Amino acid sequence: MQINNDYFNGLKWPGEQSPADKAAENSKAQLEQEDFFALLSQQLAYQDPFKPADNSQMISQMTSFTTADGISKMSEQLAGLSSVMTSSQALQASSLVGQKVLVPSEVAYWDNSEPVEGVVVAGEGASNVLVRIENEKGELIRTIPLEGDQRGNVKFTWDGMNEAGEAAPTGKYTIKVSGLVNDQREDLSALAFAKVDSVTLGSADSPTLVNLAGLGGLPLNQILEIASRKAA
Repeated sequence: MQINNDYFNGLKWPGEQSPADKAAENSKAQLEQEDFFALLSQQLAYQDPFKPADNSQMISQMTSFTTADGISKMSEQLAGLSSVMTSSQALQASSLVGQKVLVPSEVAYWDNSEPVEGVVVAGEGASNVLVRIENEKGELIRTIPLEGDQRGNVKFTWDGMNEAGEAAPTGKYTIKVSGLVNDQREDLSALAFAKVDSVTLGSADSPTLVNLAGLGGLPLNQILEIASRKAA
């Protein structure tokens, strides 16, 4: 009688799993701590009494599994912490709606209502500081002098008027600053305040954005200063 060897070549007996099916099923399973110790017990039970398991190898196996299990649990905890931090950040950002914040940009938005505020970074000191307001075409709209010696971060205000005393059109304006440093005129950095219109909530992969009036979105962590609310 000749036996059909097809059953031994990866095909399954009726009602049974083939080796390929078992391998596929096992690949989807996750080895838990109980499974590891069960396998370790089986290993000890069926070991060769003349060649017992090496203690150092057993300790190494247990240490490796414990480390892997700890890393897996830590990843889960970090994911939960990230979710909590994202929610907390969103709550903080929502409180900024309607307020003015200082942003790392020399571009300001004039809405034809509230004055434009900004900060001149004078550093160790500068004198005869001039604040130049230019439109999007690069045309000079207004020059604002800051008299005397200036040091550190110096705030200034532009009322939205041009040199002729007329209101400038609504839009974006660039702030350029220069001053005398060691008797030489140098360019200084300028920062502008902007009004927060809304907040776009972030996630683990994208930051929370504050949407600035006329300027677009800015990551929350780039805000430099929050202006105090004015009394009603």
